[in-house]
Amino acid sequence: MERVSNMRLHNLRPRPGSRHRVKRLGCGESSGHGKTSGKGNKGQKARSGGSIRLGFEGGQMPLIRRLPKRGFNNAAFHKRYATVNLDDLNEFEAGAVVNEQLLRKSKLVRGHFAGIKILGDGELKHALKVEADNVSAAAREKIEKAGGTITLREARTPKADLVHDAGEAGTSVGEGSVKPVSQATGNKKSSRRLPTKVKSRAKKKKSQES
Repeated sequence: MERVSNMRLHNLRPRPGSRHRVKRLGCGESSGHGKTSGKGNKGQKARSGGSIRLGFEGGQMPLIRRLPKRGFNNAAFHKRYATVNLDDLNEFEAGAVVNEQLLRKSKLVRGHFAGIKILGDGELKHALKVEADNVSAAAREKIEKAGGTITLREARTPKADLVHDAGEAGTSVGEGSVKPVSQATGNKKSSRRLPTKVKSRAKKKKSQES
């Protein structure tokens, strides 16, 4: 075995057993991998680019569709929070206001999420003014210990969003651009025709009165 001091770029070698000979296909039947090249005889999986998706059962009703779906699942109501650790906040200057805009600008959070949660992994080196939607107990303790402050943002409810949007449009929540039903129906006469029996009865009654 060569000593490390004599090792040069020209005599570097991979470790024995780390590299294997490439299996050569289609080099004659005597090679053991000729003719069909290990793909069997005909069929979808023997074709170039042919593949079968996960869960496909040859055209019969797959298992995922045969099983009954019952019960309640909270997945539709799950809120995903973007998490930020205290170690990540050390890149900001002391006294900086760390909010969602600053975190997005520094690429610490990205995408769509319900809010930002600060976690207590690491140590905060200087005081910061942090604005978030949620914070762990350890993170709050470390931020206050470093002389910083943590402010929780108010959760925006759908009703609050509706009031905000209506205020921007110059209308109240109860108002709308749609006219009342009675007013809308009063402006237009009904285009429905009366049945023939009703018309004949009305004519007969009118003749009797005259």
